Amino acid sequence: MRTVEWNAGKVKMIDQRQLPWEFVHVDFETHEDVATAIKEMVVRGAPAIGAAASFGMVLAANQNTTSDLKALQQYLGEAGERLKAARPTAVNLMWAVDRILRLATSSDLVTAEELREALLQEAQNIADDDVVINRRMAANGATLIKDGDTILHHCNTGMLATVDYGTALGVIRMAHEQGKNIHVLLDETRPRMQGARLSAWECKQLGIPFEIIPDSAAGHFMAHGEVDIVLVGADRVASNGDTANKIGTYHLGVLAKENGVPFYPVVPTSTIDMNIQSGADIPIEERGPDELRTPYGKALVPEDYPVRNPAFDVTPARYITGLVTENGIVRAPFIENIARVVQERPLNLT
Repeated sequence: MRTVEWNAGKVKMIDQRQLPWEFVHVDFETHEDVATAIKEMVVRGAPAIGAAASFGMVLAANQNTTSDLKALQQYLGEAGERLKAARPTAVNLMWAVDRILRLATSSDLVTAEELREALLQEAQNIADDDVVINRRMAANGATLIKDGDTILHHCNTGMLATVDYGTALGVIRMAHEQGKNIHVLLDETRPRMQGARLSAWECKQLGIPFEIIPDSAAGHFMAHGEVDIVLVGADRVASNGDTANKIGTYHLGVLAKENGVPFYPVVPTSTIDMNIQSGADIPIEERGPDELRTPYGKALVPEDYPVRNPAFDVTPARYITGLVTENGIVRAPFIENIARVVQERPLNLT
């Protein structure tokens, strides 16, 4: 099952806003609509957003029917900026668009039609590579999971957050497929409840034992010895190992450190931003107040009550046990070892 894919000239996505009540696919025919889908979280999760944006760039190339190569390249640059602006924290979005734009300006392409064909193939490569990378990460991360472990997980990082398989939930899935007897505690992940809605739906589909817990209960379960390891995803990792992820991740890192519980973000190397020196440089998206005031259309507080709604927070590297990537498990010293893993140099997986 693919979260996002190219289908007969359109971009086909699972509408994640409808889960777990309905399983619905939606099609998009313009890059503007793909940008809106990313912003409104029809599709979410850094790798899935990256794949959706790359296919959105293909739509943009098809929308502009010019035969003038230069004019098409200029149009694609504008479309890329529109897509990048949809969600500023997830670096995979920028990475995928920039990868498409580098190809679009290649001197090897001499006609507009060649460019369109090449972009579709590149977008498909991005999607296909994501599935392969997810499975490699899962295999690396599953070495951390012991038979009988209880795993605490935040937000949604499974097949719905990627093209297929998953990052942190992919590790959990791999451990389950290996026959390990595991149990998962799923943070509900307010305000959009990605843990309670999406991660629980995935675990149920896969037959992985789980329980949903309030976000505020994570410390309680750690303090009572009921958590063996914490696995989360990330939307951007700075070159020093600071990690931006769904709001609520930072306090999990602090609680894990306090309670002696290993804390591992699971991230593809495309999520590592070597141009960012620390988490202080990562832009944090603030979403609209209605996600808190009126979740799912039901008013919880009056509309004139002030609201702050950051979508992400930053966990400093000092709280992170290691980063699980497709090229190995990165441990301190993070600056040195992150540079190695991004360059695909082998790391010790033990």
